[in-house]
Amino acid sequence: MAGSIEFIDRSGSDCYKWDSDEAKGTLPLWVADMDFRAAQPIIDAMQRRLDHGVFGYSIVPQANYDAVASWFSRRHGWSGISRDNLLYTTAVVPAIAAIFRALQTRKNNCEPLRVLTFTPAYNCFFACIENMGCTLVPSPLVVRDNRYGIDWDDLEQKASDADVFLLCNPHNPTGRVWSRDELEHMADIMRRKHLFVLSDEIHCEFAFPGHAYTPFATLAHDDADYCVCMSASKAFNIAGLLCATIFVPNPELHEQINHALEVHEVNGLNPFGLVAQVAAYNECADWLDDLNGYIYANFCFLRDFLDGHLPMLKLHETEGTYLAWVNISALGMTSRHFCEQLARNARVLLNPSEMYGGEGYVRINLATSREVLAEALQRMKEYIDSVI
Repeated sequence: MAGSIEFIDRSGSDCYKWDSDEAKGTLPLWVADMDFRAAQPIIDAMQRRLDHGVFGYSIVPQANYDAVASWFSRRHGWSGISRDNLLYTTAVVPAIAAIFRALQTRKNNCEPLRVLTFTPAYNCFFACIENMGCTLVPSPLVVRDNRYGIDWDDLEQKASDADVFLLCNPHNPTGRVWSRDELEHMADIMRRKHLFVLSDEIHCEFAFPGHAYTPFATLAHDDADYCVCMSASKAFNIAGLLCATIFVPNPELHEQINHALEVHEVNGLNPFGLVAQVAAYNECADWLDDLNGYIYANFCFLRDFLDGHLPMLKLHETEGTYLAWVNISALGMTSRHFCEQLARNARVLLNPSEMYGGEGYVRINLATSREVLAEALQRMKEYIDSVI
């Protein structure tokens, strides 16, 4: 317990992170959800809905549109969100797939949609691009002074051979919180190259001290050339309730994406997800502040542990999300092999960078208790000491 943040032992609750076959009996620092109890206002809102006793098909009430608009306005300085430019769906990845379908239709030829994105990238980006018959156009990020940055010449060149720029803002898995200057530079390139920008901003509530999330919509100039996907699921640990929103400022595209959501059958919503979203955005700002403090303290604990006990591992200067990105290349093994051996010999689960299109890194989920993190790191140290 840390303030309002309460760790829950999730083992035995049929959650993928702890109870899947590969996770049983381990300390899992992999799947990107959190081990913390949801904020009490969310639980209370869901209890009121449960007490009603009928759980049929739901519409999206005005309260949800108002909650999204109010939250992003007061928390992030993003005004202009309204019922007319929002669409609801089950999650951000299905939203991205539906947007690809709409953009492919708009392209109006048989050539596959070409999707430019930074690598390493969230693994579901790769799957979604492939499953929708699109072509991946990767622009590798570069490491400078232990920090990921953008190869602007490469991005400019690759933009000439793409239709869509799929942005992750903030970035998973590297933990970059793109600055406003960087986002403006990206927007300028995409505008000159006539690329549509699809910005996944599901990690927007997690920025470490000294960094701030900038909504892409606050610097876009042409309403026809971008949309933004967001959800309360990451920030408030309610991913299983299946509720996400898409900001689409262009009315024609709004209709096209709405049609694609219907074609994909992802336009029906869970009534609990709807009430949880309203409670999260209207009543849980203080809880989120406490959560960010706890996660940043976990990041500092990880940094100090690696400096003191595993100095051959290099922690990148993470700026946000709850996902740390650690360079293990000094161990002389692939990250996939390291993760396999760590799971087998130390019973700790991490994500290898190969699944994100990178090499020599592991991703560590910091959204757990300090005690679980400390035990997992100690096990990792003991395993590494035994093989080097």
